[in-house]
Amino acid sequence: MLSSLLAYYWPDSDLSATIFPPANKFSTERDVPSLAGKVFLVTGGNAGIGFETVKQLLLHGGKVYLAARSEEKALAAIKSLRQATNCAEADLIFLKLDLGDLTTIKASARNFLKKEKTLDVLICNAGVMVPPLDSLTTQEYDLQFGTNVLGHYLFTKQLVPALLASYESAGIPSRIVNLSSSGHRYAPEGSGFVPESLKKGEARDKQLKEWGMMASGKLYGQSKLGNLFLSGIFARDHKGKIVTASIHPGGIRTELQRHATAGTGFLTWLTKAIFQLILFPSPMGAYNSLYAAVVAPPEEINGQYIIPWTRIGNASAQSKSVETQEEVRQWMEKELLEY
Repeated sequence: MLSSLLAYYWPDSDLSATIFPPANKFSTERDVPSLAGKVFLVTGGNAGIGFETVKQLLLHGGKVYLAARSEEKALAAIKSLRQATNCAEADLIFLKLDLGDLTTIKASARNFLKKEKTLDVLICNAGVMVPPLDSLTTQEYDLQFGTNVLGHYLFTKQLVPALLASYESAGIPSRIVNLSSSGHRYAPEGSGFVPESLKKGEARDKQLKEWGMMASGKLYGQSKLGNLFLSGIFARDHKGKIVTASIHPGGIRTELQRHATAGTGFLTWLTKAIFQLILFPSPMGAYNSLYAAVVAPPEEINGQYIIPWTRIGNASAQSKSVETQEEVRQWMEKELLEY
């Protein structure tokens, strides 16, 4: 009852999109078609939502490249996935990818392109959520934006030729799915993009001090808004050939909450208890990714924001600004010149 009322009157509220979405009607068994002959690449596919997404792609006959930073964790996940799906060894392949080190990303993409001429779907699933405030990438960018946005942008650009080749070969659009979150609404005021906050130095220190206790949330929100910006950019660049959508997976129990539940004491215990009570299990976190990747009509989702469960949502006004999207693109291109 409550979920229906929220979906009717406040469909884009955090309550409706995250905690009390309408009853789920999506079925992986019924709705996901045969994926035989299709090639997928899932970043961060070794755990949580990514793991469940890879699992369903394999169960429906897809060939999946599981891209992850930790080879040890990825190989453990691959062993588990092979046992769960009985997939052929050739249908699940590890791809080393460290989105937090820009010097390695092109090499990762080249390793994929050596093996495959086409890519049907790229799912940019990997992400970092509210780590310690001083967390940085190898090149000293904010860890969240550097991993969630900048690294994915560089990686995606390298794979566009394979995505376009898929379109030319099959005659249907290939797809890019970017995992965003309702957290994009907590981006900084104004355009939502504050480049001064994104690289180590006095300017970042000053900005974080100004934000105070809200700094972690604003940095996370900025990174999730950045995922929406990426979708806007690629949706325009390759309209009709590559469909690009952003998704909010919902309130899902995953390893991403490890920073929020780190430590001991009553508050940590309470936080963990609340998460267990209000968050959904990991398999449901894959629903929107799968819907955007292989189920939704392509003409309906290009540039769209999908919320639980498999609904087209209304992202923030900030996310729709083409001017800001292009500002972010120009900033990223400048930062990536040497990589």
